Amino acid sequence: MQQIWQRWWHSDVGYSFRQSPMAMVAAFIAFVCLFCSVFAGWVSPTNPFDLATLELSDSRLPPAWLDGGTSKYVLGTDDQGRDILSALIYGSRISLIVGLASVALSVAFGVAMGLLAGFRGGWVDSLLMRLCDVMLSFPAILVALLIAGVGRALFPNANESLAFGVLIISISLTGWVQYARTVRGSTLVERNKEYVQAARVTGVAPLRIMVRHVLPNVLGPVMVLATIQVATAIITEATLSFLGVGAPPTSPSLGTLIRVGNDFLFSGEWWITIFPGLMLVLIALSVNLLGDWLRDALNPRLR
Repeated sequence: MQQIWQRWWHSDVGYSFRQSPMAMVAAFIAFVCLFCSVFAGWVSPTNPFDLATLELSDSRLPPAWLDGGTSKYVLGTDDQGRDILSALIYGSRISLIVGLASVALSVAFGVAMGLLAGFRGGWVDSLLMRLCDVMLSFPAILVALLIAGVGRALFPNANESLAFGVLIISISLTGWVQYARTVRGSTLVERNKEYVQAARVTGVAPLRIMVRHVLPNVLGPVMVLATIQVATAIITEATLSFLGVGAPPTSPSLGTLIRVGNDFLFSGEWWITIFPGLMLVLIALSVNLLGDWLRDALNPRLR
């Protein structure tokens, strides 16, 4: 593991990372958010979703630096007496899990379809690209809203795992198109190169050529696109949760926290919705900055 890290640190990408203060700051913020989300049980001051620990007498308390605030709740409490800081840590974990899982599913399906379309060509290529055109004709948030709403209607008493599964699938349903079109374009270029022709002449199976030879050479744009799409998936999940068809109320994400706090925004309790909104912006911004840096680092024309 140490050798892999040292090899990456002294590579061209590692050098580009060391020369970019913005990328280092974004990576640090993303790492802190991810670390706190994964180890929320140890990092969080309290478990805000444990009903036995909630005290309604502490509801709607302002942050500690305002009049009426207390050091016990640094960022204040919501209408149910939940600690805002703890709710942010637990809520960001749900948002990150849904965002990363939906992007991973989109990458797996989109890369497979793009490889197949670009390598086989003919009617397979035409059929898959027309399917992509149809999917691009619908707004992504509308498709996700429809699938998530239908899933909640068909399974009103579903457990949290099934609810999260429907949410992940609804976001992935339109997210795979970008990967398919990107990989298809790169595969059309790679399939005519000498190393692919040599593999065909020696009798290598087409599936092996796609997986062992073509796939490693088309993953660069996919990595950049996946990094940027993580932020988009997190914002989509927050939008669905804000509309009431995302994460279940028993395990609210950042979008759910924003929706709850929106009811108290004009009554003076601004911290209930502002802090979850800032957390969402911070995560999305750090991931987008990392995606921009990775795009420049993997582009040989910018070196």
